[in-house]
Amino acid sequence: MSTNALYTDLSGYYDLMCADIDYQAQSHSARRLHQLFGNQGRQHLDLACGTGPHVRHFLDFGYHSSGLDLNQPMLDRAQQRCPEAQFSCQNMCDFRVDEPLDLITCFLYSLHYSGNTASLMASLACVHRALRDGGVFIFNAVDKDQIDNASFARHSVDYQGSHFTFQSGWHYRGTGDGQTLQLSIDKTTDGVTESWQDAHPMVAVNFAELASLLAHYFEVHIFEHDYDTITPWQGNSGNALFVCVKAAAV
Repeated sequence: MSTNALYTDLSGYYDLMCADIDYQAQSHSARRLHQLFGNQGRQHLDLACGTGPHVRHFLDFGYHSSGLDLNQPMLDRAQQRCPEAQFSCQNMCDFRVDEPLDLITCFLYSLHYSGNTASLMASLACVHRALRDGGVFIFNAVDKDQIDNASFARHSVDYQGSHFTFQSGWHYRGTGDGQTLQLSIDKTTDGVTESWQDAHPMVAVNFAELASLLAHYFEVHIFEHDYDTITPWQGNSGNALFVCVKAAAV
């Protein structure tokens, strides 16, 4: 089953799949980082917004928030959650906006959906073009050199008479710029279990490579992947928050 087909079929269960994610903490952390590094503007876009939980928090923070995603069923749910927001079905590697933005976010490691280095560079160019001077791009990333292929995240939830178990983990073959996010979903209803498995193609980079790509467009700051504190990345962990500031034109 293709990636898009899987997400289209299961768009109604996406929020269950992400039930263990603290969207409020992530959004609040990005807001604090924007206050520290940004231009104080309020025009915000969330890339790969899914069903819009981060957009909802930014709207509540007082931002003029919008969302972008490739999956229209996700965007339909996002519109229900955030009726005052604008949502656009576009590819993050080739998107345009109607007016310059002050903040662009991309949570849940979704920038890796660019797929390969060339597409990642195209996505960064789009972000740079969409931001006004002093605008900020905030996202999280995983370092390919520190991926443990045997490690995975797993959680379960009951919903409308069914028991769901979600499992995801990174897999990197050790060379090249390709990795996968391996996902499995089990749904048990009245003792009968249905299962889905998929491997989402993702771009693989280490943080030195990523920082080098970003430096073509931004002033780059890297922080530990901790939404409760603002701590510079110490160079050891394989997950990090990137804060990228678009310099004013000379």
